[in-house]
Amino acid sequence: MEKLTNKEEEIMQALWQLKKGFVKDVVSLLPNDPHYNTVSTTIRKMEEKGFVEHIAFGKTHQYYPAISKESYRKNFMNKTINNYFENSYKNVVSFFANEEKISVKELKEIIDLIENKK
Repeated sequence: MEKLTNKEEEIMQALWQLKKGFVKDVVSLLPNDPHYNTVSTTIRKMEEKGFVEHIAFGKTHQYYPAISKESYRKNFMNKTINNYFENSYKNVVSFFANEEKISVKELKEIIDLIENKK
């Protein structure tokens, strides 16, 4: 599965929120008021890539995600961890700790989650 572009990710976020929607519905949820035709073209490209499917209503299409947010997130995170953190979750946590993006309390909560899963 390939990674979505930033614009495609914005559209997927809208579709995941909507569950099903027409281009006008997607446009209404996007920032910076993108042009209808631009969004329509991008959605069709995303459909070719296998991320989106549609139901036809005459000449109009209602689009819906072909992949779940969880599935995309898992794939994206696995690639990111592999490419930038030597496939080490310890390196990921260390990175966020060094950047002060995670607190001691949150780290303890993560440890509790791990210990309680066993």
